[in-house]
Amino acid sequence: MPQLAGPTDPAADARWPDVKPRKGFFTDTSICIGCKACEVACKEWNHNPRDGDLELLRSSYDNSGALGASTWRHVAFIEQGRERIEEARATGRTLVDLGMPSVGAPAPGAPAPAGSASAETALPDTPEFRWLISSDVCKHCTHAGCLDVCPTGALFRTEFGTVVLQADVCNGCGTCVAGCPFGVVERRSDGTSAPKTKRGERKGEQPDIPNFGVAQKCTLCYDRLIDDETPACAKTCPTTSIKFGDHTDMVAVARERVAQLHAQGRTEARLYGANELDGVGGTGSVFLLLDEPEVYGLPPDPRVPTADLPRMFKRAGLAAAGMAAAALLSFIGGRK
Repeated sequence: MPQLAGPTDPAADARWPDVKPRKGFFTDTSICIGCKACEVACKEWNHNPRDGDLELLRSSYDNSGALGASTWRHVAFIEQGRERIEEARATGRTLVDLGMPSVGAPAPGAPAPAGSASAETALPDTPEFRWLISSDVCKHCTHAGCLDVCPTGALFRTEFGTVVLQADVCNGCGTCVAGCPFGVVERRSDGTSAPKTKRGERKGEQPDIPNFGVAQKCTLCYDRLIDDETPACAKTCPTTSIKFGDHTDMVAVARERVAQLHAQGRTEARLYGANELDGVGGTGSVFLLLDEPEVYGLPPDPRVPTADLPRMFKRAGLAAAGMAAAALLSFIGGRK
């Protein structure tokens, strides 16, 4: 039985005979410009249908809303004022005691930390208003809830440590939708994800949509990985906000980037998904955030549901034993 929690090599855990170095993304939200080129490239390469009517949402400068069955990369726009920016920096400082890089600009005359920007290239103070722009994607968890609960084998762990969903094997049961702690997996219905069925709805006709009725999510371009190619979203990103490579390298680059921003006084910078001891064993997609995860719509403490299976079985066993003992005592008492 695969390991359910803690640090591990997911591909080796899946018993691949030829394990490749684990691949993953590092998404640096601090340099994302919101161009949505990654969204378009993902749709073009994977032949995903249009997600809704693409009109700007009233709640954001966005036209696709969220990750879904037909949008495997989604760029979010979050408006922030000075008060929220200060709160973000304050919460970022509290993370230093938990092992984050040192905070604060170097003292006058002191040499700049390795990898940090010089005074000439340091970022200016954040203005009274800013956008937080983030390109979200499937996390390809070390311990993937969707993979653990799939009854048909439609989901499988690749030799690169990623999680792929096979549409031709999926029966559309939706178990994986409930098993994902990030809300990434959804069934494709009318070309949009489940909560948005009225957007882009075709009246009076059956929608001509590929993989209709089955679950869909990012594959980290598995078909490109086996040909030693970069995933489409990372390949097209004009600012290198989306970086792709070996997972260990991506985590190292991410930590260096956080240290660089902290040296510039940007104490709000923090990593998400790089902790192997979290509830999903760390994620293949690592993010640099400029505020708390909840601001980006991410769970602050994700936990794979199957991690609780041993405790659930133990409690169920104790309950069954208690019921059996009660029934036996009742039977014995009834014979007296």
